Amino acid sequence: MRRDLLNIRQRRSFSDGSSTRFFALVDAMAHQQMPTITQLDALQSSYESTGKFLSEREEFGGLLTQIHSHGSRHLGTLVKPADESRDGFDIDLIARFDPRASERYGDPNGPSRLLSQLNKALADYANAHGLTLQRHDRCVTLRYAGGMCADIAPVIDNPMVSIVYGETHGLIPDKVLCSFESTNPRGYSKFFNEVASIAALFPAMEAATFAADSVRKAEIVPLPSARDVFDRLLCRFVQVIKLHRNFKFGPHSGDVDLKPSSVFITTLATLAYKDQAPNPHNSPLELLLDIVETMPSMFYRERLAAGNEEWHLPNPAAPRSNLAGEMNTPVRQEAFTRWIDLLFSDIEAILIAIEAREGMHEVVACVAQGFGPRSARAVRDALFAEQQSTRLSGKANFLTAAATPVAVASRQHNFFGS
Repeated sequence: MRRDLLNIRQRRSFSDGSSTRFFALVDAMAHQQMPTITQLDALQSSYESTGKFLSEREEFGGLLTQIHSHGSRHLGTLVKPADESRDGFDIDLIARFDPRASERYGDPNGPSRLLSQLNKALADYANAHGLTLQRHDRCVTLRYAGGMCADIAPVIDNPMVSIVYGETHGLIPDKVLCSFESTNPRGYSKFFNEVASIAALFPAMEAATFAADSVRKAEIVPLPSARDVFDRLLCRFVQVIKLHRNFKFGPHSGDVDLKPSSVFITTLATLAYKDQAPNPHNSPLELLLDIVETMPSMFYRERLAAGNEEWHLPNPAAPRSNLAGEMNTPVRQEAFTRWIDLLFSDIEAILIAIEAREGMHEVVACVAQGFGPRSARAVRDALFAEQQSTRLSGKANFLTAAATPVAVASRQHNFFGS
């Protein structure tokens, strides 16, 4: 088994001003992805309602101890679904069970029985609230009328003192494997938050302070403050990377989905940030580009006898779980490698347009080409608002080639889809 070597690219040089302008556009794209107050209220209400309902169900024999969130909303890396016909957001929930549940569900049919009981309970909830339900191999999905989805997965506490974050280690049932698999959503959140708290070094810039998150403990653990988790630099980086992935791969269609999972690319970006953030950088832009370059070196590649590669990315909080498991086909591996190259080149294209002062139209067109029409609209609106402000103040604006906002029609790029 070996660690992949870093792919060194010929990198263009960009001015500090271009870096600053680029991250203003990143902020516009990221803020467009954040839920509105109304959507946050809907997320919170649905989360609490679902949690309260499950906590009162009798079929779990009092072994269900806690409902808590995890995933992108919890971490602050949330982006809207790739399917633009959906305006809602997705939330991931864990139904946490006492360790004694391992005895109750420890027989060969136990994993399937636990998922069936969760499915039955949520079917009652769905029928009572006019929702639709979909069962998966490890979770159950509730689909709400407003476009929001909630994935609820059962996890049995199974502490392991021999691993980092082992006190929150758990077991998740897998219907296909007919077994319980290693997982640790709470430990993963701790891992991510610890890395996100690392202050990036920008000696030439004023030190920035990023919010630290705080999560209270309760039977139904409240969602963390949106401001606390969405405003961290690592979260911005992950959002940008996920936005690019969503657009380039497009909505899933057909039998094969080549899109790398969110947890796979979030873990790679987090490990790359942990590796690169302590090193001095001239700007956040330089750090972002280093992270993109470093991501392919953050997992292990084992050369097999047949000439193929098997990728390994141990879950930082549950090492027995390989987060790269779904990437182990040649077509998925090739798609990932091509996508990383596109991510780097599309960021550079935007920077070239900014550096050349090509104007609003060209900048927005580059954003549309790399990140899609939704992001392009957010950037266009932000640039137009700034242009109006600078015009009123009589100051010059860096966008000199376009005087009015331009709607950019962008063809969906399903480079990796069927």
